[in-house]
Amino acid sequence: MTTELTVLTLAALLQFAQFLIYSALANKQVGPKKALGPRDTKIELSGYAGRAQRALNNHFEGLILFTIAVVVVTLGGQSTGFTQGCAWVYLIARVFYVPAYLMGLSPWRSVIWTFGIGATVLMLLAALV
Repeated sequence: MTTELTVLTLAALLQFAQFLIYSALANKQVGPKKALGPRDTKIELSGYAGRAQRALNNHFEGLILFTIAVVVVTLGGQSTGFTQGCAWVYLIARVFYVPAYLMGLSPWRSVIWTFGIGATVLMLLAALV
């Protein structure tokens, strides 16, 4: 397995960990009856639960582009030390992004996000060269 695929797998596990954090915080905020209910009406989360939900959704968005980059690099046989480093930068940025978002660290969460998306774009550009 390429380094990029390994990092993609770790990023998916991070996504699952984020889901667990979000679920725990959301259940604590709204209670089990609402959490297990049919959700006919939208549940608005606030505070840590709302931030966890938004961080989770943000990772889904970033993970789509990162997955494309990994697939392109891997199937194109373009894996290099540079693309491997970019993959690690993406994952490290995502790991730091979660607590930065939960704690509302502005502008740091945006700076961290920029590193992650930048690494992904650089992987895509490297695959074209």
